[in-house]
Amino acid sequence: QVQLVESGGGLVQPGGSLRLSCAASGRSGNIYATGWFRQAPGKEREFVGAINWRGDNLEYADFVKGRFSISRDNAKNTVYLQMNNLRPEDTAVYYCARRLGIITRDTDTYPDWGQGTQVTVSS
Repeated sequence: QVQLVESGGGLVQPGGSLRLSCAASGRSGNIYATGWFRQAPGKEREFVGAINWRGDNLEYADFVKGRFSISRDNAKNTVYLQMNNLRPEDTAVYYCARRLGIITRDTDTYPDWGQGTQVTVSS
């Protein structure tokens, strides 16, 4: 059984940066697409971005384009979410998720999820 563990969250001031990591263990391999999602209090979980297993196909939500970027290191079974120019509205629990095949934006298509890491953007 695969396990996904997010790390790197924390408190940051507006305009600051954080890099989240999503480390996979267990049933591994580099044929998985990985998505990042977030959920703010009282809101539904929403798509942030995703990367395919080769790292040559990425998608981002409009609200993070130009600020966030996703990369992966298959040798380390780790996917990264670099977040720059953070805003208070980016405050949420960030989750990584994994699925076989192509990337999608639909949470229901990802069977494997991490426990989430809190990101708080506040002065």
